Amino acid sequence: MNDMANKWIGARTIRPDGADKVTGRAQYSADYAMPGMIWGKILRSPHAHARIRGIDTSKAEALPGVKAVVTAKDIVDFPVDKSVMLGIQDMRWMCRNVMAREKALFHGHPVAAVAAINEEVAAHACSLIEVDYEVLPHVIEIEDAIRPDAPILHEWNRFEDKPSNITGTMVLKTGDVEKGFAEADVVIERTFTSRPVHQGYIEPHACTVSYAADGRVTIWSSSQGQFMVRAMTSLLTGIPQSNIRAIPAEIGGGFGGKTIIYLEPVAVMLSKKSGRPVKMVMTREEVQRATGPAPGSLSTVKIGAKKDGTIVAAQGTFYLQAGALPGSPLRGPVGCSFAPYAIPNVLSVGYDVVSNRSKVAAYRAPGAPLGAFATECVLDEIAEALGMDPLELRVKNSAKAGDKAIYGPTFGAVTFVETVEAIRRHPHYSAPLDKNPRPGVKRGRGVASGFWYNAGGESSVQVNITEDGNVVVTTGHPDVGGSRASIANVVAELIGIEHSRVNVIIGDTQTIGFSNLTGGSRVTFASAMVATAATEKVIGQLRERAARIWGIDAEAVKWEDGMALPAGDNAGKFPPLSLKELAAKANEMGGPIGNQTQLNTTGADPGFATHCVDVEVDVDLGIVRVIRYTAAQDVGRALHPSYVEGQIQGGVVQGIGWALSEEYLYDKNGRVDNAGFLDYRMPVCSDVPFIEPVMLEIPNPKHPQGVRGVGEAPIVPPLAAIANAVHDALGKRFYALPMSPPRVTERLAEG
Repeated sequence: MNDMANKWIGARTIRPDGADKVTGRAQYSADYAMPGMIWGKILRSPHAHARIRGIDTSKAEALPGVKAVVTAKDIVDFPVDKSVMLGIQDMRWMCRNVMAREKALFHGHPVAAVAAINEEVAAHACSLIEVDYEVLPHVIEIEDAIRPDAPILHEWNRFEDKPSNITGTMVLKTGDVEKGFAEADVVIERTFTSRPVHQGYIEPHACTVSYAADGRVTIWSSSQGQFMVRAMTSLLTGIPQSNIRAIPAEIGGGFGGKTIIYLEPVAVMLSKKSGRPVKMVMTREEVQRATGPAPGSLSTVKIGAKKDGTIVAAQGTFYLQAGALPGSPLRGPVGCSFAPYAIPNVLSVGYDVVSNRSKVAAYRAPGAPLGAFATECVLDEIAEALGMDPLELRVKNSAKAGDKAIYGPTFGAVTFVETVEAIRRHPHYSAPLDKNPRPGVKRGRGVASGFWYNAGGESSVQVNITEDGNVVVTTGHPDVGGSRASIANVVAELIGIEHSRVNVIIGDTQTIGFSNLTGGSRVTFASAMVATAATEKVIGQLRERAARIWGIDAEAVKWEDGMALPAGDNAGKFPPLSLKELAAKANEMGGPIGNQTQLNTTGADPGFATHCVDVEVDVDLGIVRVIRYTAAQDVGRALHPSYVEGQIQGGVVQGIGWALSEEYLYDKNGRVDNAGFLDYRMPVCSDVPFIEPVMLEIPNPKHPQGVRGVGEAPIVPPLAAIANAVHDALGKRFYALPMSPPRVTERLAEG
C-alpha cells in the first residue's frame, strides 16, 4: 500500500515496458535480424536412449545453401570426473545437454546442427545427416529408474557402490526423529507422486549470433541473465568472456526456465564456421521436448504430533527427477518443506534421479512446491485426526525469531504466523460453503502454507543525470517481474522528482557491471538496494555542486523534493537549486554527474505464504474447478503493488495447473506425446477465478525500503491447498498429481 510519506514508492505507476508490449514494438530475441544472416537448425535424437557410434555429416555439408555443420566435437568437452560449476549449473552436464556426446539421452536430444541460407534448406540438411545409433533400453519414471534392474543412463555413476540412476543426495537433520515419533500420540505417513511440468513461457528460446572477423562475438537472446549467457557460452566454446557481448532482449516469460542456455553456443560455432550471423529459433515442440521442465517427484512424509497439536517429529524422503543429466533442485523440498515450523526432530533426505527425459531446469521456487504438497497434506490429516483447525495447527507450530532453520541459519524476524492469521481473519475462510450446490457437484475448502528462501547476490546499477536534468538508470538484470518499474519508483522517490523523469534500462555485458541472474526472488530486493546506494551517492554529488556554487560546506546543504537547499539559517540565504539547474552547470562544476555501484547484496529474509481455496468437483466427469482463491503473503514492502499482486496471482495460476491438469505424457518409445500447448493442458482464463492477493507489508529491516522477495513463495502452497480442498469435497485423499479427470474418476470408482 502507498505510504502517505512517499509519493512514488508504493504507487501504481505506468509500467515502462507497457506501451511497447501492447503495440508490438517490443523486441524479443526472435525479432533480431542482421545483413547476411543465415538460419540454424538442430538435428535431434529420435530415440530416448541410444549410444552414438558415429555421425556422418558429408551429405549435409554438400547440400547447396549449407554454410556450416556443428557436432559435439565443436563444443568444449568437460570430462565427467571433475565438476566445473557456474552458479548452480555444472558444465559437465551443460556440454552434454547442449549437444549429445557419448549417448543420446532423451528423445529430442541435440546431436548436430546446420546453418544454411534459410530454414528449409537447414531442415533438409539435418535430414541428410547420418547418425549410427545403438538403441538402448530407456527408463522414464522415478519408480522404474531406481529399481535394481533399471537401465543405467551413466555407467560411470555409482550409488552405494553399485551402478545406479541415483546421482546425488542431500540430507538435513536435527534432533532424533525416532525418539520424537516415540513421543507422538498421532503419527501419519503418506507417499505422494507428481509429474514434471513445464514452465510454459510463451516465447520460445531464440538467439541471433554474430562471430566477427576479429573473433569478437555478439549474442542477442532472451534469457534471465545476459552475464550467465556470456559465461556459459565462453566455457562451452572456449572464447574468452572479454570477446563476447551478450545483449538482453525483452523476455516473453522464463519462470526459471531461461536461467540456462541451449542454442547460444551452437549458434556461435555455426557463425564462426560460416563467417555469417546465425539465427536460431526453437519450435514449440522443441521447447516441450528438449528444454527443462520442473522435476517430477516421489515423496514420503511422516509427521508425529501430540494430542494438543504439538509436532514432535517429521521425516521426509524426496526423490526428484533430474532428467537425463544430474541436477534436480533437491534443496527445494529437503530444505523448505519443514522450514516454517518449529519441530525439534527432523530428518529430511533428497535423492537426485536421472531418467530418459529432458534435463530439468529451475521453475519458480525450484522443488519447494513438491515438498509442500506432501508436508502440507499430511499436516491436514494430522489436524483432522486431532479434531483441530488446520490453521490453528500451523500457528501452534510456527517457527519464531531465534529458532534454527532446518537448512542452517537462525531465523531473524519470522512472519509466517501473520500470513496464517491473515487467512484466518479473511471473510473467505469463514464464509459458508454449500458442500452440495447441485446434483453431481460437490464443493470443498482447503488451506496450505509455503516457504521460500529468497536470495540476494551480485548486482550493479548505474545512475546518471542527463544534461537536461533527468535521470537514466542502467541495471544488469533482465526485467521479468517489474524491476524497471520498481527501480524507477525508488529513484524518483529518493531524488524527489516526477516518476516520468526516470528512465530505467537493462544494460548488456559491456555497458554495466556484473549482475547475477534474475531468479531466486532476488532482483527487486537486490537492485533496489544497489540503486539506493548509487542514488544516494549521486545526491551527495549534487549537494557538493550546490555547495561549490554557494561557497559553503557540503554538510550545510540538504536535498529535498529534487532541489538543493541550505540546511538551515546558519548555512546562509540562497535560492534553491533544482536538479535541472545543477545539471546545466555540470561541466563547469566538475563534469558529468553519476555513479555506478556494485554490491554482493545480503539480508534477503525468507518469504512465507498461506493460501485458502474453494473447489467444485463434477463427480460424474471428474473435473475439478477452482471457484475461489485467496493468497496471503508477507511482501515486505510493495514498491509497485500491481506487480506484486501480479506475481502472487501468476504463481497461484501456475500452481493450479500443476495440481489439476499439467503433465508430460510419454509413449512406449519414450517420446513426449503432448509436446505443444494444444495437448499440454495449462490453465487458461476460463479455468481460474479472480485470485485475491492479500499483501502483508511487514518491512524487511535489512533493506532500505523494506523489500522482501515475492515471486516464488506464491507457487508453493497451491498444490497442497487444492488437494486438501478436494478431500474436503469428496472425503477422499489424493496422493498423486495432477488431479485430472481420469484420476479423479478412477479414485471415485474405488468406492
